Amino acid sequence: MTAQSSATPSTAVAVSSEADPGDAHGRGRGISNGTVLAALGVTAFSLTFPATAWGLEGFGPWSLVSVRSVLAALIAGTALFALRVPLPARRHRAGLAVVAGGVVLGFPTLTTLALQTSSTSHAAVVVGLLPLTTAAFSALRTGSRPSRAFWLAALGGAGIVIAFTLQQSGGALSRADLYLFGALLVCAAGYTEGGRLAREMPGWHVIGWALVLCLPLTLPAAAVSLAWEPVHLTAHSLAGLLWVAIGSQFLGLVVWYRGMARIGVAKASQLQLAQPLLTLLWSVLLLGEHLSPAAPLAAVGVLVSIAVTQRSRT
Repeated sequence: MTAQSSATPSTAVAVSSEADPGDAHGRGRGISNGTVLAALGVTAFSLTFPATAWGLEGFGPWSLVSVRSVLAALIAGTALFALRVPLPARRHRAGLAVVAGGVVLGFPTLTTLALQTSSTSHAAVVVGLLPLTTAAFSALRTGSRPSRAFWLAALGGAGIVIAFTLQQSGGALSRADLYLFGALLVCAAGYTEGGRLAREMPGWHVIGWALVLCLPLTLPAAAVSLAWEPVHLTAHSLAGLLWVAIGSQFLGLVVWYRGMARIGVAKASQLQLAQPLLTLLWSVLLLGEHLSPAAPLAAVGVLVSIAVTQRSRT
């Protein structure tokens, strides 16, 4: 996962070259808008686990993963074709393969397998480690050097997430946790590479081409899995499928990559510390799960970490 676009500089990740005119240097509004876009992406992602749980009520895990990717690819491909978007440059294709492997294939597959035995609230807290993982990948991949205050706040947020996870699981890790930790690694790689590519092309082109790139795999996988796994269509399963395909797999990633291109991979990743808290809320409202008494304390600690990382220089 070390593929790199040859035209992408190895530094200056935190500020996009496409910043909107805000102050005299055109950066103020770009950073503000970038934060809003990244936050919208986080909100969309926060519904992914509850929607996946709904989808699993009517689809098998392999059917759900493959069909969601095919639907998202058809939407993205139609938009790319209708707008006559040219094929990605050769120098971008290796990076798009990393995005495809991490965000389109790896993360959905591993988290869906985990949610067969794990609650959405538990999975959400484990995946709360994604911001730190993404920041680490970004630093290694781009050579950026976030400040010490940034890393201390990020580690603090990750520590809260780990403590909450162990408290919820009784101090032991399950097979579902292993799936989730694997999902963290592949997703962080996909986010990092996608954020870099989004500085060179529109964010929706990044995820759109990554989805289309996976069609030769996901289309036959959908056909085989639908024939192999029984399907019981319900309102919940259809709603869950449509959300993970359209909201999580496409639209959420469009605004997420655009936001990362404006404010930088490391800072955008820290906004995701709010994602498990939002998912916990949706798990109560949509799935009727019960929160641990530790959840409000974790919420406060994570929000403080977000505030510090967003004010720290990268």
